[in-house]
Amino acid sequence: MHCPVCGHADSRVIDSRLAPDGASIRRRRHCDTCQYRFSTMEEIELLDVTIVKRDGRREAYRRDKLERGLRKALEKRSYTEADFRGLVQAVENEIQRSKKNELRSADVGECVMRCLKTFDKVAYIRFASVYRSFEDVESFQKELKRLMKRKTLKKGKPRAAIKKT
Repeated sequence: MHCPVCGHADSRVIDSRLAPDGASIRRRRHCDTCQYRFSTMEEIELLDVTIVKRDGRREAYRRDKLERGLRKALEKRSYTEADFRGLVQAVENEIQRSKKNELRSADVGECVMRCLKTFDKVAYIRFASVYRSFEDVESFQKELKRLMKRKTLKKGKPRAAIKKT
């Protein structure tokens, strides 16, 4: 790993710690040339997953596109960077559990909505309104009512009685 200060091509790891989410490792590094210490993060990377778009085009999965979509939905919402990384990891874990080399963009969108629904309800509605292309106010209200109904069911009944939709 190159030193961010002097650019020396080598640095040594002096400490490694597993992140609380268990999906990344924080490494503390030291540059022997300029004595600078810095941290790096090592995360699991989705490889060889192809996303099939609605129009049939295929493109490689890109984390930055997922992050941009999530940040747009979470705009002006309160969250920590660690929570955001956990959200991205949760979506990617779902994608990995599918064990497929090709996924439809619709499947990725559904994964995102499932994870957003538990992370932030407002962000979920924002994402769903764009993703599902609500045509009118009625379809938007219908989704809000479904969300509110689930919330009411969870508060009013024991977990075993909740019917998953």
